[in-house]
Amino acid sequence: MILSMDEIVNAVCLHQAERRGVKPTDVSLELSWDEDTGYTAEVWVSGRTIYLIEANLIEAILRYLHSEYDIRAYSEQVKLELEDEIIAVVQQ
Repeated sequence: MILSMDEIVNAVCLHQAERRGVKPTDVSLELSWDEDTGYTAEVWVSGRTIYLIEANLIEAILRYLHSEYDIRAYSEQVKLELEDEIIAVVQQ
């Protein structure tokens, strides 16, 4: 299964909204990849900036897979890749 960048953004927004007690529409973010830091996200919630690393992104993706697709996966089964955009490849 492959999750698009839009689905990854949705996953992170839903996860951060749940954690921070806000609506998902109150969360905005920018995904990025860098040779030194790998996959990261800069998230803005309620006027605060939060930096997420790859492990945080995968945690959000795992929760999204469970809530939206009823798929229980382990972090080892999710791999982020950079194609034309950042995607998540989920081994089942």
